[in-house]
Amino acid sequence: MLANSRQIVKEIGGKTQLKEALALVVQRAKSSMDADACSVYLKDTPTDQYLLKAADGLISGAVGKARVSRNEGLVGWVAAHEEVVNLANAPDHPGFHHIAETEEESFHGFMGAPIVHHGRVLGVIVAQKHERRRFDNDEAAFFTTLATQLGGAINHLLAKSDFSRQLNGPSRGRILIKGIPCAPGLAIGSLLLSQPADLLSTPDRRAPDIAAEEAAFQAAVSAAKEELRASGERMSAYLPGEVLSLFDAYVMMLESEKLNAGTVARIRKGQWARGALRDTILELALVFEQTEDPYLAARAEDIRNIGRHILLHLQGTARASGEYPRQCILAGMELSLAEISNVPRDRLSGIISVKGSAVSHTAIICRALGVPAVMGLTDLPIGYLENCEIAVDGQQGVVCINPSPADINEFRQRMQEEQAISAELESLRDKPARTVDGVLVPLFLNLGIGADEVSARAAEYEGVGLYRTEFFFIARDTLPTEDEQYSLYRHLLESFAPKPVTIRTLDTGGDKELPFFTTAETNPFLGRRGIRFTLDHPEIFLTQLRALLRANAGINNLQILFPMISRVNEIDAALGLLDRAYLDLTAEGQPAAKPQIGAMIEVPSAVYLIAALSRRVDFFSIGTNDLTQYLLAVDRSNPRVQGCHDNLHPAVIHVIGDIVHRAHRQNKPVGVCGEMAGDPASALLLLGIGVDSLSMTSSSLPRVKWTLRTFTSRQARELADKALKSENEADTHQLLNNALSAAGLNALVRR
Repeated sequence: MLANSRQIVKEIGGKTQLKEALALVVQRAKSSMDADACSVYLKDTPTDQYLLKAADGLISGAVGKARVSRNEGLVGWVAAHEEVVNLANAPDHPGFHHIAETEEESFHGFMGAPIVHHGRVLGVIVAQKHERRRFDNDEAAFFTTLATQLGGAINHLLAKSDFSRQLNGPSRGRILIKGIPCAPGLAIGSLLLSQPADLLSTPDRRAPDIAAEEAAFQAAVSAAKEELRASGERMSAYLPGEVLSLFDAYVMMLESEKLNAGTVARIRKGQWARGALRDTILELALVFEQTEDPYLAARAEDIRNIGRHILLHLQGTARASGEYPRQCILAGMELSLAEISNVPRDRLSGIISVKGSAVSHTAIICRALGVPAVMGLTDLPIGYLENCEIAVDGQQGVVCINPSPADINEFRQRMQEEQAISAELESLRDKPARTVDGVLVPLFLNLGIGADEVSARAAEYEGVGLYRTEFFFIARDTLPTEDEQYSLYRHLLESFAPKPVTIRTLDTGGDKELPFFTTAETNPFLGRRGIRFTLDHPEIFLTQLRALLRANAGINNLQILFPMISRVNEIDAALGLLDRAYLDLTAEGQPAAKPQIGAMIEVPSAVYLIAALSRRVDFFSIGTNDLTQYLLAVDRSNPRVQGCHDNLHPAVIHVIGDIVHRAHRQNKPVGVCGEMAGDPASALLLLGIGVDSLSMTSSSLPRVKWTLRTFTSRQARELADKALKSENEADTHQLLNNALSAAGLNALVRR
């Protein structure tokens, strides 16, 4: 029966109409349980009642008419108490209420289960028998499992139904939907759906001519590369060099041995080119999808985009350049660099997508272009929205469909305010992040795409607070050599000299595997991550340490940061390998220079080892993303618990305060390099707690600087004192938002 429940949910997942899906549910459930009747009641929000939406075994005329209030009858009782009821004789229950429309007098056995999605009761599913007996354990297990599985599927269909009703009704009502803010800014325009090739819908098919299929695939790859190069040239007038390098990265992916050889091998086994491409792309994407790190997980999106791009050329489909509206809001399930760059820059006003995140390459492009973007709109039936007028708020992560005249006026007013803010931020470019009472707060950069991304504008920044070396490893099919790493690190250090550059050693393993080095772990989130992986592989670690020491020779602005420290002996072992690398280099006559050493505090156990660690390192850097995740036991890459991952949780704030206090007692500076540092409100709080420096993306830096220059350090401390007394994160958010608003920084408030 449990297998049947999964099959039922799978079948309704392919339905586009709610009525059709519910009819299938009651039919399948009734036959699976050998019940005499099965029905589904869904909540009617305007009346706060539960309306019979589908039935098998009751009189057909009751559907759409029979309804009960919350707590009325057994259906209302199940909804109100959110509990399963299994009765031998329904009329014996004190909550029983006869529903006249259903003519159910002949039924005695009754079982009802709530249909719940994210804590919200959507409805109730009911099974009934003429016989006076309870449903047995197998039937009850099947039924409750089915009810639990139905929540997500029914919620999705309800969302589509609501959208359809509102969009196609006479009033074409206004709809607001919340997603992930990925690129700040405001835009109003007409929605245009992208024309992605659908890899998943590509069928299996035998290759009629293997040589011809292989040639077609290679031609499509060549065409995709040429289009990407042309796209990069078109965008060169609008994008800085570090972002343009993403186009080169996509071309490198197209040249990947795993992609090309994997697809060709499948073609030679008899699969046609499109099916072979599909299987290869899905296999490569899976490596990244299984990672916990949001940046690396977002690379699966890049792989799928590359696959769709090749498939478009295999299919020979593309959009003509003149088909874009003047104020184009480009939308799709996922959007590739090529799709974005194909829209004329003077017509591209905004981006929205069902999938995607703030660390996707699409988001990076949007931020560099200054195009507002909202992604992760998981409940958005995007196919319904072609040609709709759309307002996009990339700062708050909100999309307004069919905005009212009042909405449009408000957006336009806010757009004018944003232009004024941009001018204000530009005026701060060469000014320090100094509080009103003169406290200087160093603001550093988080980097990770490549060394070229900062060389042109390094003079604008105070240094690098976090350089993620794992991205250099992940983007390859083989381990980088010592000389390749040396060239990368040397260029980065030279670009910023004499300013400090903090380079984190390879932070991979376990949940974020190297493409060429995979291991299976039962719980990769708590597996061989960071320093555990590199200590297990000294042949990899020593090569990196040698390259870093060589790169620092004669410049001496390097700071090495060891990730995922959880015990003192990990630092001892890492320092031992660093000393060994230095001695080997000097013995070989190669120039080398030892750097300052730091430890990342992101594992809770490290908080209580700070005194011991301080005798071995020069500084600490707090990784608030993982610290919050481990402290709150919340997988930050899991959308189902996304609302539980909050850096302003009282426990997180107290732990950060504890870290600062313990480190300062040992005369060691503490920086923050997680996402928390790049949020203006949180940055103000971190200053008040006593953090010495902040590191963030270049796009976040101007707004954080503006915030810090607006407050005194005393005001920041007072806010921190109040936050440390808060019992929940909602109060802390309100506290900080009120402070920003009172200071005239409403534009930086996230609702």
